[in-house]
Amino acid sequence: MLDLDLAALRPRLGDRALFPDLEPFAYLNHAAISPPSRLVRAALHRCIDDYAARGAGALLTWLEQRARLRGELAALIGAEFAEIGLTMGTSPGLTAVALGVPWRAGERVVLFEGEFPANVTPWLQAAALFELTPVMLPLADFEASHARGLERLEATLRAGARLVAVSAVQFQSGLRMPVAEIAALAHRYGAELAVDAIQACGVVPIDVRAEGVDYLACGAHKWLMGVEGAGFLYVARERAAALRPATASWLSHEDPVRFLFEGAGHLRYDRPIRARADQVEGSAANLLGHVALAAALAPIRELGVAAIFEHVQGYLDALEGPLQARGFVSRRAPEAAARSGILSVVPPPGVELPGLHRRLLAEGVACTTPDGHLRFAPHWPNDQAEAPRVLAAIDRALAG
Repeated sequence: MLDLDLAALRPRLGDRALFPDLEPFAYLNHAAISPPSRLVRAALHRCIDDYAARGAGALLTWLEQRARLRGELAALIGAEFAEIGLTMGTSPGLTAVALGVPWRAGERVVLFEGEFPANVTPWLQAAALFELTPVMLPLADFEASHARGLERLEATLRAGARLVAVSAVQFQSGLRMPVAEIAALAHRYGAELAVDAIQACGVVPIDVRAEGVDYLACGAHKWLMGVEGAGFLYVARERAAALRPATASWLSHEDPVRFLFEGAGHLRYDRPIRARADQVEGSAANLLGHVALAAALAPIRELGVAAIFEHVQGYLDALEGPLQARGFVSRRAPEAAARSGILSVVPPPGVELPGLHRRLLAEGVACTTPDGHLRFAPHWPNDQAEAPRVLAAIDRALAG
């Protein structure tokens, strides 16, 4: 398979030719882990084979690829090259910011009850370390309406806060948060905004400059369709200089490797830490993870996130109404601006969710069950014509 001419395999919406070994007929679990495509698998083999042939001689080749990846990620989210640092996932990026903000004791950090722990734990740890006050707001206000959620947030910010941390898309319900409006409120009251974008990047259009985001972290293995253990961090250029490099190491310095190549006398420990997002790249990185991410990005960039988003909405539209007719309660927002790549539903009364999920997996429908929800998350390879088969599988699963 890996010997095929992969350049001839152009991605098309609704075509899973790049995933020939994928077993479920409907893989609706991209909000958890995406399967690697032929492109990703081939790129990983090329990298491994190059290292097998050349050893350390391959390093510069793949470092250049990492540099190109920064530029591609910057373009994906409307950032600049120097505002992107490569990480091992969402959590390391958020942790670097949580430890790097120059906090003052007593400052408040605004969080949301119901967020995925990756966007809560780092801030709670920072609160314990730096004597901060965490303030938890309910997501229910935003689920009722964006206006109601923003009103509660503004009332909180009037009392003072240093930073607001929010997920661009909520993992349980798929609610797409009004990031631009949250950023505007935060800045109005002197706060900064950190965004966990792992449930958004690759399926929901993001423009960090237009939306006013200060920090954004994302992992590769969901909607970006890479592999686990890779990701990136965006730090707005005007915020980077103020960050304390709490997680920096030897590769975080300016000219960090000069002493290895230019003879004696260049080993120093006083070179400044880079005042950019890539200060988080402090040691040997997950090279293979970033090779995979670069390969996975190619179809997304070619198809365009806006087109992918519309394609996914068509698929979810085909599921949502029939599921409601079967007694499921949809958590999907009625407004298009609050929708994402996720359709989460609550089963009808009397239906045991774990058993239903097991039967769906046996039927060839891959989905998941976060916190009591049945979550469907298709992506660009999913054909909308799968929907009737998915519904038929659900009927059989309900019949037990």
